[in-house]
Amino acid sequence: MFKMFKEDLEVIFDQDPAARSYLEVILTYAGLHAIWSHRLAHAFYKRKFFFIARTISQISRFFTGVEIHPGAQIGNRFFIDHGMGIVIGETCEIGDNVSVFQGVTLGGTGKEKGKRHPTIKDNVLIATGAKVLGSIEVGENSKIGAGSVVLKEVPPNSTVVGIPGKVVIQDGVRINKDLNHTDLPDPIADRIVELEKELLDMKAELYALKEERRKEYDY
Repeated sequence: MFKMFKEDLEVIFDQDPAARSYLEVILTYAGLHAIWSHRLAHAFYKRKFFFIARTISQISRFFTGVEIHPGAQIGNRFFIDHGMGIVIGETCEIGDNVSVFQGVTLGGTGKEKGKRHPTIKDNVLIATGAKVLGSIEVGENSKIGAGSVVLKEVPPNSTVVGIPGKVVIQDGVRINKDLNHTDLPDPIADRIVELEKELLDMKAELYALKEERRKEYDY
């Protein structure tokens, strides 16, 4: 356990150029506090002290702004950068050397039971505001772009961007050269267009019916 705590501390110096001293990091880095609190809460959770585990989790959430369910399994060298707003669900599994930024959600869809949160493999980076939802797997060495919403499996060595998330690079090869973030699907706008067309069709039918009746009266 002490070795894991030491690695959690060292990864900050590897990932964050703003880190100056061990004392500063230990006293002021909320992401580190959240991780260490989770390590403790998870130890109680595994021993079925669920109330104590949950209490530690909620106290940590209050002070750090990071919500990690005590049931989540997190590997070594987990790095949280500016962690405010991060949510990690109960059945989430996170490998080694994973980095997440503020506003990331590793959550469920609300429709699943049992394993309902993502599995994040080793060496994954999840950028600011990204949402990874459901019992899906994000493969090794993958990157999730800022603000992306990932609902499907991500192969290893991939880069995912967009809403919904799409693989744009895999094994160093660009998959979709035509991805345009200004032309993403908009189901609400599409439905409005359909309603406008239906309204115009109804107006045309009413106008035709009105003309037929006018001709009948003329006779």
